Amino acid sequence: MKKLKRSARLVEMTQYLMSKPHTLIPLTTFAERYGAAKSSISEDLAIIKEVFESEGTGDLLTLAGAAGGVKFIPKCTPDIALPVIESLCASMGHPDRVLPGGYFYITDILGQPALMNDVGRMFASAFAGCNIDVVMTVETKGIPIAYATAAHLNLPVVLVRRDHVVTEGSAVSINYVSGSQKSIHTMTLARRALKERSRVLIVDDFMRAGGTIHGMMDLLKEFDATVAGVGVLVESEDVSNEERLLTDYVSLIRVGTVDARTRHIMVKPGNYFDKE
Repeated sequence: MKKLKRSARLVEMTQYLMSKPHTLIPLTTFAERYGAAKSSISEDLAIIKEVFESEGTGDLLTLAGAAGGVKFIPKCTPDIALPVIESLCASMGHPDRVLPGGYFYITDILGQPALMNDVGRMFASAFAGCNIDVVMTVETKGIPIAYATAAHLNLPVVLVRRDHVVTEGSAVSINYVSGSQKSIHTMTLARRALKERSRVLIVDDFMRAGGTIHGMMDLLKEFDATVAGVGVLVESEDVSNEERLLTDYVSLIRVGTVDARTRHIMVKPGNYFDKE
């Protein structure tokens, strides 16, 4: 039990709530933690709720009843997300990012923890109401995005591998066709990594036609799992509707055709704002 002044208690309660997103916390937890009456705790939570909502930090849901409490749901409003996305677009538009074969260098972006935290918060906000059990990605570049998103949703991460690892035990492997190069690849998932009939959020760093994500969807069928949503950091617009294997997804950035002469790239915000 901690005896704190109200100002200090408000700060610590805020930190406590933000460290446990999507977790139902009974009022008795706070009352016992600070040695305060539930009425005082309720007043504190009302103040925190007002600040969360006015600043676009998230929602503080109150559940009544004996089994009730409060639950913090992180949110990222468009006015908070837009400056981050615009900064990303400016960075993605640099000609030096264009690689042979029409690929883009984004490893440095994925290596920035603060930026990935913002990206994870955006995806967590977009899929907050989707009743998700796990966040999934394929190794390796999607891993920072998956962990950042899972942290804001308070969920575990499941990694799909390119090759089977003996230390993970028995696994399910499938072949899939890359939508961009029409080449055959393999992906594998340990049987113990995912419970059957789970609801899965798939996230990835880059999507052209969607072959890799479509492969993960096929893999999930082997576990009788449901795809609750798909989020991608960058999507390419240099794909015809006939080639596109996915139609329902959330993207943060869109890149268009690269001018071969000037190496100029058309970059703009993704459909995140349309979804919001």
